Amino acid sequence: MPRPTPSPRLHGLDTLRATAIALVYAYHYALFVSREPTFGWLSELGWVGVDLFFVLSGYLIANQLLGGLRRGETLSLPRFYGRRLLRTLPNFYVVLAAFWLLSPALGGREPPPLWRFLSFTQNINLQPGTAFSHAWSLCIEEQFYLLLPAALLLGNRLGRHRRTLAWGLIALLTLAACGWRDHLWHRYGLEAGDAVQGYYPNVYYASLSRLDEFLPGVAVALLKHGHPRAWAALMAMPRRLLALGLAACALMGALLLQGYYIDGYGYGHAMTTVGYSALAWAFALLLTASLCPGGPPARWRVPGANPLARWSYALYLTHKPIAFVLLKPLAWAGIAAASGTATLIVTAACLLGGWLLYRGVEAPLLALRDRWLPGNFAPASALPAGQRA
Repeated sequence: MPRPTPSPRLHGLDTLRATAIALVYAYHYALFVSREPTFGWLSELGWVGVDLFFVLSGYLIANQLLGGLRRGETLSLPRFYGRRLLRTLPNFYVVLAAFWLLSPALGGREPPPLWRFLSFTQNINLQPGTAFSHAWSLCIEEQFYLLLPAALLLGNRLGRHRRTLAWGLIALLTLAACGWRDHLWHRYGLEAGDAVQGYYPNVYYASLSRLDEFLPGVAVALLKHGHPRAWAALMAMPRRLLALGLAACALMGALLLQGYYIDGYGYGHAMTTVGYSALAWAFALLLTASLCPGGPPARWRVPGANPLARWSYALYLTHKPIAFVLLKPLAWAGIAAASGTATLIVTAACLLGGWLLYRGVEAPLLALRDRWLPGNFAPASALPAGQRA
């Protein structure tokens, strides 16, 4: 079987993925290293990088699957899940093994039971501060990967009304998530009675509270493959889409800075109930703008965005433990964790660690994956003669 031709890099998507990991790093650096907003408002809002990753994942996976289904190909669940596991598990297992063997040295309290990581349920009722806590987002991603193919296969059998039903389901699930977060906010949103101690385990880390953030990415893919004329019209207005996406993201950033958490009160009601969904839809506008072939994001090659995008998964897994390990040597050397020197040292070390994991584990396994399982769809030779194109 011939090996698939590598897809060309999409500069706009690379820039968004690089932005996402940079935001997460800025947030975690302030939270676990410097203990102050080293990167200004980026440190305060950096947690939204995870939300951007969710939107990107929703689009990238749905785009692959809807594209094949639109061409009349047959989705192979074993091939899909095999490709996803070879994409995510090797890096994850290496870092998980390091945490399991060296958790006191790598930071955080005792990790949850091993089976919680292996079953991707570690995010359920997760307490902040445990070792390898940042794997919570990977758990939610894996849960999404488990659900989406089955939903698309079912929807593909619903005939000519499947697009209408798909949009209705996206709207219904988004409203349901907002309603569920509203219920949770009344239990865990306020400082009164120390209720906010339950916010992270029950809202921030929880699957039902965050899975709707993949839906805007799915919606972009659905628009692309289900409504080609509307998609072509959108792709013809790259600058307007970019301006709209940037404005929406800026508005959400301002609202989150003012109302996500209010000292003396607790988590903002609107930002908890609607804010997560609104943020994801704002990112979806920016994503759509980045896909316009003639638009600025597609034409501009932001320096460093391509390697950061390729290393982003490895960087996400490794940056926290590497930063934690460096805290004591920096202190011994008399270098303040909040200083510019410490920032340069820690950032360089995290980049090196992410690159090593990418080059030593991720890239070789991806090459094997593309050789063993070159696509998500059953090859024509494996289909009955009547089903071959």
